[in-house]
Amino acid sequence: MVNENVGSVRVRVPASTANLGPGFDTLGMSLSLYLWLEMRQAEQTVVHFAGEGFQGIPADKENLIYKVAQLVFDAAGVQVPELEIGMRSDIPLTRGLGSSASAIIAGMVAANALIGYPLSNDRLFDLATGLERHPDNVGASLFGGIIAAAWDGEHADYVRIEPPRNLKVLALIPEFELATTAARAVLPQQLSLQDAVYNISRSSLLTAALSSGRLDLLASAMRDRLHQPYRAALVPGMEKVLTEASQRGALGAALSGAGPTLLALVDRDGGRDEELEAFMQSVMRENGIEARTVWLEPDLEGAVCETGIHPDLFLELIKGELSS
Repeated sequence: MVNENVGSVRVRVPASTANLGPGFDTLGMSLSLYLWLEMRQAEQTVVHFAGEGFQGIPADKENLIYKVAQLVFDAAGVQVPELEIGMRSDIPLTRGLGSSASAIIAGMVAANALIGYPLSNDRLFDLATGLERHPDNVGASLFGGIIAAAWDGEHADYVRIEPPRNLKVLALIPEFELATTAARAVLPQQLSLQDAVYNISRSSLLTAALSSGRLDLLASAMRDRLHQPYRAALVPGMEKVLTEASQRGALGAALSGAGPTLLALVDRDGGRDEELEAFMQSVMRENGIEARTVWLEPDLEGAVCETGIHPDLFLELIKGELSS
């Protein structure tokens, strides 16, 4: 049952980037774009949205966050059939920045807090990975930092890596959506042994480089033959950015998740930020694509939860925005 001492629960969850080049469905990193969620028990289920980009998303029991909350309640043997939920997000949808993973983690963490934290974060991680079918985005959003994880269909093992202190991120976000299903549809069903070894070696090197702070190895370690070459046609200009970014001030570059966002990892002491940003924007313009650039930090906290929020601090503000 609901913890009677909790009026409502508020959660902040970071965006994430997956793969980082060769670590397909294995490596993820949290980023400083956020989704905020508040949840409380109610007499009738309703979901309130603040901001833009939520058109067509259900505001009733068909909403993803309501559904994942019910998964948590079921796993804990608790019934909380009616919820009031408020959500605000800076994470663009279907751009390869883990918007669905952030929503899943927010719903699970909030629901778990609402009933007194009966499930561990590791259990929530397994539940979330079972929904996403890969652990990289949900792991990064839940735990923060960089996550290396493996999923066997029931349980996800993971190691959290503290991001190197000098690492920051430039995100190039095109103004078009790319569904993960479409991005996965272009991938081959089989790889040559040569390409498989190529990716295993790069993924291993990348994990070791990030763990040890060897930023000088990222350009080589982030190369990939498993998914990025096949997705290049879906994001015009992507191949040029990935090939040349390291010559323009990036430590390395990758397609963020399924795309279309492109990411460059950057040394904050490198001194070539403006050159890199101008290069990435110019490549998009050459291909007739509108895109924006955003400088981000690796998020170190993951999902952060507060309980006992006074009811007029968040949900009521959202309702006020909707009615104004």
